[in-house]
Amino acid sequence: MSVDTKVINPYQLSGAVTVSLAAAAATTLYTVPTGFTAVIDHVDIIVGADAGASTLTIGRSTALTDFLDTQTITALNAANAKGELRPVPHATTVKQVTYAAGVIIQVNVTNAAGGATNTMILWGYLIAD
Repeated sequence: MSVDTKVINPYQLSGAVTVSLAAAAATTLYTVPTGFTAVIDHVDIIVGADAGASTLTIGRSTALTDFLDTQTITALNAANAKGELRPVPHATTVKQVTYAAGVIIQVNVTNAAGGATNTMILWGYLIAD
């Protein structure tokens, strides 16, 4: 059995992206570079204020729910609270998607109930095409 060294443990794909939870809108987190396929592991979020009633989705710009469907971030109800957004493992296989070169990955705030200064970081890995 050989080991493919093109795939590594999840690492930070995006920088720290400021996302407003004060308005319903989509914000770009990352664009997959030419020559690569991206696999997302999770997204970290640190809120600047109580955002516990906010909801959001994450996915490609043309299918804003293909990584995560609607998430209510109830536990993030105080400034500087940090959450990790990822598909939850089940007894059966968790379906994940891959994103081809040029795909824009966005977070879409669907219920704006937080502050304007929240930080999100996308984690995953790239596979050379």
